[in-house]
Amino acid sequence: MPGMMFVVVIVVVIVMAVIGHAQAQKRRKDLAAWAAARGLEFSPDRMGGVDDRFPGFEALRRGDNRYAHNILSGRRNGAEFYAFDYHYETHSRDSKGRRRTNHHHFSAVILGAPVPLQSLAIRPEGFFDRVGAFFGYEDINFESAEFSRKFHVSAPDRRWAYDVLHARAIEFLLASPFYTIDMEPTHVLALRNAVFPPDEFETAARVVEGLLERLPDYVKQRQIAAPPPIPGVAADDTPATPPPPLPPPVPLA
Repeated sequence: MPGMMFVVVIVVVIVMAVIGHAQAQKRRKDLAAWAAARGLEFSPDRMGGVDDRFPGFEALRRGDNRYAHNILSGRRNGAEFYAFDYHYETHSRDSKGRRRTNHHHFSAVILGAPVPLQSLAIRPEGFFDRVGAFFGYEDINFESAEFSRKFHVSAPDRRWAYDVLHARAIEFLLASPFYTIDMEPTHVLALRNAVFPPDEFETAARVVEGLLERLPDYVKQRQIAAPPPIPGVAADDTPATPPPPLPPPVPLA
């Protein structure tokens, strides 16, 4: 009987591996078609260095063994566009002290900004955010009680948060699918802690575009006149407009 159970386990593992491989191949095919229909490039390869390419995004710097794959890149409506599936690892100990590796996967889109921006983080409100608020760790709140209840917003400069998240922008985000949105001087990232279906890359990109399109003109003019520092660029060398695309990530061996 133990021998039979061992065989069953082996068969199940093989079947799951075959199914997983077939699903991965279908996803690559679907993403390649999605990219081709929009004039984008697609690469299924694992690529390291994305966290260095976009150093301002904390989500890309979690854990270790970080890499992107199923990468879509090019220009969308004149802006730099990147989208990918992302992997990183964290480690923990079980009850016997044995080290365990935990694999994390999510999808993200990154769009180049039309004007220099400032740091701003917007994400769906979670349980621990509400616990933190109970103990006095408040995020930035807005006149819209619904928005403040559903989103956690943080920024080094509160005025910037209010400039970006005015009434029309708040109305737009409440009517859109919810994403974690991270705004940095030259790019904006949108993600969920899950792998997107192929069509959701389009949805996430439209949410980012919609938010950027709603930047008030006075805010755009102010940012162009006095752009913020860019991560990795000395203050004296900060350009007045977003820098050109950085070199591509280095393929993993």
